Amino acid sequence: MSITHYQEAETKTIVNKEIEVKALSFSGKGKFRTFPKQIAIDTEEITFVETGMRYLLQKGHSMVQLFDMSDGTKRYRLQFDASNFTWTLLNVTSQPR
Repeated sequence: MSITHYQEAETKTIVNKEIEVKALSFSGKGKFRTFPKQIAIDTEEITFVETGMRYLLQKGHSMVQLFDMSDGTKRYRLQFDASNFTWTLLNVTSQPR
């Protein structure tokens, strides 16, 4: 008897579009960290249920933060540019079942 495991491949879509963050959440004790909780892309609103990783990157003289978030179905990579206070949706990845 053999058991076959099936795993759907991930699908990554490059978006690279400026978005609006509608709500933020906070975590941590003493030193609070801010995470996006809800975003708006065109007419669609997405609420995150899972906070992934937060990365701090230096690009020249400016600081950029990357966030990996999930709505339970898809993973989203967001970028916050602290020099001009803009949020960008970099890509969306479907999660295998």
